[in-house]
Amino acid sequence: MDLRHLRYFVAVAEEGSMTVAAEKRLHTAQPSLSRQMRDLEAELGCELMIRGAKGVELTAAGRVLLDHARVVLLQVEAATEATRRAAAPAKKSFVIGFLTGYEFDWLAAVMRILRDELPNTEVVILSSSSPDLADGLTRGKIDLAFLRRERNASGVVFTRLIDEPLIVLMTKEHRLAKRDAITTKDIAAEQLVGVPHDKSPALRNVTDAYGKKIGIDLTPDHLVDNLSMAISLVASTGGISLMPLYARNLLPATIIYRTLAGVAPTIDLSLGYNEANTSPLLKTIVSKIGDLKFANG
Repeated sequence: MDLRHLRYFVAVAEEGSMTVAAEKRLHTAQPSLSRQMRDLEAELGCELMIRGAKGVELTAAGRVLLDHARVVLLQVEAATEATRRAAAPAKKSFVIGFLTGYEFDWLAAVMRILRDELPNTEVVILSSSSPDLADGLTRGKIDLAFLRRERNASGVVFTRLIDEPLIVLMTKEHRLAKRDAITTKDIAAEQLVGVPHDKSPALRNVTDAYGKKIGIDLTPDHLVDNLSMAISLVASTGGISLMPLYARNLLPATIIYRTLAGVAPTIDLSLGYNEANTSPLLKTIVSKIGDLKFANG
């Protein structure tokens, strides 16, 4: 089994179609791709996918291989990136990622640490979603990131920094704006702007668990990919949104926030890095950033 077979197999599995995988992902002929998949099945001695008029469907064996193949390909990519960096010491860089919005609370202090520890290194700052940051850490593209504790992040070490309560976003004219705190009864009567599982799995899991605890279905009426979109939809629909406390840093004058009555659900902010990165300098930076949680927590 070679890496080409694994890449082809993952492409087919994710696209659900030999034709789409061949044309859009692999840029190869569909008959050639089909032959490669048959060769892979012959080598493993089992059927990996069921071909049909509507595409392909993985067998139980195919689903197992898909999980392992993804990990193998990520490890190969991370190894390749690390090797290239080691071979080009003259172009030193340190890439740090932030879950969008947390730069307001953490960037200034973090940059002071990085300047002290990496005076001759280019520091690259990225802002993205938590799943994308975790993917960057796994692939060796990012050295350090402020993100959620993502479940599907092979090889990533997480250190919890803080836990933030969820708050309720609404317009200044909203009927609940005069309240000091929002009750569960208030939430039940409102349109909810929320995040999908694939873009913000940690936040969606927290809100779903909170809804189950209080006996209210918190499935969003409107789905958004990020906080900026949430703010826009809160403004345009007159609904509310449950977001972590850091969201207050990004609110325009027309949007306000209120706390939740009682014990509010919380969500973590963690520091993540790839365990394959054994740099003593990285460990020093992680330790110093960890000390900042007492000032930001």
